[in-house]
Amino acid sequence: MTDPRNPVTKDQPRWLGSVSSGRVPIVPLIAAARWLLLLIVIAGIYFFSGFVIPVLAALVIGFATWPLFRDLTRLCDGNTKLSASIALVCILLFLIVPMLVAASFAFDEFKVWFNWLLEANRSGVAVPPWIAALPMVGEWLAEQWSLHVGPPGAIGELIQMTSGANIGNIYRAIMTAGGEAFRLLLTLLFMMIALFFVYKDGSALVAQIDLVGERILPARWARISRIVPATISSTVTGMTLIAIGEGIVLGVAYWIAGVPSPAIFGVITGIMALIPGGAPLSFTLISIYLIASGHIVEGAALFTWGTVELFIVDKTLRPRLVGGPIKLPFLPTFFGLIGGVKTMGFLGLFIGPVLMALLVAIWREWLMELRSEETPVAPPPLREPPKT
Repeated sequence: MTDPRNPVTKDQPRWLGSVSSGRVPIVPLIAAARWLLLLIVIAGIYFFSGFVIPVLAALVIGFATWPLFRDLTRLCDGNTKLSASIALVCILLFLIVPMLVAASFAFDEFKVWFNWLLEANRSGVAVPPWIAALPMVGEWLAEQWSLHVGPPGAIGELIQMTSGANIGNIYRAIMTAGGEAFRLLLTLLFMMIALFFVYKDGSALVAQIDLVGERILPARWARISRIVPATISSTVTGMTLIAIGEGIVLGVAYWIAGVPSPAIFGVITGIMALIPGGAPLSFTLISIYLIASGHIVEGAALFTWGTVELFIVDKTLRPRLVGGPIKLPFLPTFFGLIGGVKTMGFLGLFIGPVLMALLVAIWREWLMELRSEETPVAPPPLREPPKT
């Protein structure tokens, strides 16, 4: 039956298709619908490309903290809105705020470093006594310092030679970094908003992804859906969170030992801790600096503390949090860090290694599956006929 208030005539034009039964449409309905869907997807990618980084960061944090969030939801009697709000407050207080405070202190100390660099480039700088006092290489380093660093203008020439930028332009770029800081805060805000909805609607989102994944990869989706959450959780917990903790703990140790600019060295140590062997290299070099500059007790104490802290983390804390050490090769980790920072900025420090760990894990699972298919199956042994 048709609605008498809205009669449909035979030759009434449609949105897509023919206007009469005797004509063939120029574009078939199926092809037009496919092209329209493709244009909508391209427009969506274009308009929402700026939100890819905060959404990826929210998904990574959501995957890594999902078991804790599930327990929190159980304590809140299944109220996902309340549990998501509490989880956001905890992440803000224990993760975002400490990182922003450390970055603020490090930026202030970096400005002091750069001001000293400008003054040293203007008037020259003598060889530091601790460099000349280094065993075996001290004399050679002092000579190179006098030739390439000590004279007035030598530091600016080195920077111009290595980076192609003028030292004054670099200083002005650092002083006007407020725009980058505002963009970082805006990205963190979008990440927190996306993380709230990841917590709130995560179960429904996982069910929809499973439905699509089983349709696209029916034979392998069960294994891939098991690998991805485990890999993200292991990488974030075993690399990122422990690296942040090592940077904070060793940064405090640098401050106690009297290391100049402890916040900068703490941030550098945290970043280096993402790379295998980076944290021990950092505190070993700083300990050597303290010993060479005459602070033998402080340098030895710092090296001892770093060694004990590293032993505790690798032998007790990391296995408890992860279930075993993460065997991610050095080269993928390094490429994940550099590529993440280059393409995603500060958040790429954490997203890059996670994506690289996913690629390595899927590659290993694929190789394991191929090897299991190539392994010949031994035939069952023949039974002897019964004796009569």
